[in-house]
Amino acid sequence: MHRLDAARLEQVDGAFSTTIAGGDAIFGGQFRCSLGFNVHRGGAAAFLTAGHCGNAASTWFANQAHTTTLGRTVGSSFPGNDHAIVQYTNGAISHPSTVDLYGGSQTITHAANATVGQTVRRSGSTSHVHSGRVTALNATVNYPQGQVRGLIRTTVCAEPGDSGGSLFAGTAALGLTSGGSGNCTTGGTTFFAPVPNALRAFGAVLP
Repeated sequence: MHRLDAARLEQVDGAFSTTIAGGDAIFGGQFRCSLGFNVHRGGAAAFLTAGHCGNAASTWFANQAHTTTLGRTVGSSFPGNDHAIVQYTNGAISHPSTVDLYGGSQTITHAANATVGQTVRRSGSTSHVHSGRVTALNATVNYPQGQVRGLIRTTVCAEPGDSGGSLFAGTAALGLTSGGSGNCTTGGTTFFAPVPNALRAFGAVLP
């Protein structure tokens, strides 16, 4: 199942925060995805998310009502790859190099390549934080929209709306949630687009 195919919108409870980090909800068009990692590109602040999310909307918002703009999609690749970059246009939003742990935060200092057997965590706006292991690298997945290559395969669960969210290990940014099977009740297999590939593709760096 492709995560975007089953994306669902949910009302955001409580007051909106002026800080947005990895794993937080982003809204574009009729879809909700998740922010991957905050980055810089050519001196401008931006964030990474999934390419199938980037293809779905040109403007992204911090809330479902689309009243708080985050920025615009300036690069997106899917299928083939599954990564996108959104440049911030709202100077009132703080975008630290952290991942939301939904009860704390994890500072991100660098990008790294995942390794087989590595214990990892994922943060996303639907199912929040879950952990698992890396089971394979350079995996190929055939989505309805086409083939995506070079993915990280894991035992971490994910659900619709988690697309684009952060895969990390300690302070290292590893991947962007692409898609998979199962859910966070029964478990499943989830694939991630490597962050180092996305940074190279867009000429971006972590803050």
